[in-house]
Amino acid sequence: MTASLALVTGGVRRVGAAIAGKLAQAGYALALHGHSDAEPDDDLKSILSAQKTDWHGFVADFDESNAPIALLAEVRAHFGRTPDVLVNSASIFGQDDASNIDAKSLEQHLRVNVMVPVLLATELAKQTASGQRAAVVQILDQRVRNPNRDQLSYTLSKQALAESVRTLAIACAEKLRVNGVAPGLTLTAGEYGDKQLANITEMMPLDRLPNPDDIAEAVLYFAQADAVTGQTLCVDGGANLRAFDRDFLHLGHD
Repeated sequence: MTASLALVTGGVRRVGAAIAGKLAQAGYALALHGHSDAEPDDDLKSILSAQKTDWHGFVADFDESNAPIALLAEVRAHFGRTPDVLVNSASIFGQDDASNIDAKSLEQHLRVNVMVPVLLATELAKQTASGQRAAVVQILDQRVRNPNRDQLSYTLSKQALAESVRTLAIACAEKLRVNGVAPGLTLTAGEYGDKQLANITEMMPLDRLPNPDDIAEAVLYFAQADAVTGQTLCVDGGANLRAFDRDFLHLGHD
């Protein structure tokens, strides 16, 4: 029996790699997208090897207007079929706010974080065979529930992507199930000190932050939940239940 095929954008690093690894362990074949290279990180490589996963890497620069359609065409050419699951994990994260936002930043965030996922999903719907229904999972951000004033272009783009979940679930219901996973603070790249992270953790209703495996488990659920569409699941330690006036980067220093 041929394994189901999942395309994970941004699937070779960080949270995207954790999602890809979870799907590999569940028996999926994988099309892994990277912005400038498609070489999986060491942990994902180990999982792919241990699972003997049928996988291939694809490089696509989502700043290019034809990238979504070209990526799906390359995946189909390599595997001989369209994906059964699409996880839109790739995104950009800028630091602008209302005082310095400009057209270039806003346009780039909207293109990469909204236009590309929507175009990938709608193109997948066009290519999905009659009688079949693929699964799309949009990776969002818990801040869409309670936005703060920081990272304005990023926040607006993720809010728009969040709205795409219900809209695409209706518009493409014949061919797609569309759901969203909204992570909280999950991985840091040295921006946070240990004491700051401990303080932020104490702000969470569950007194914990999510880890990449938590996010991946939610994605796997939506990939397999045949009766579920148009839903968003926050995986954030309960952060969406509270309003923070700043991004976490600016909190927890005391």
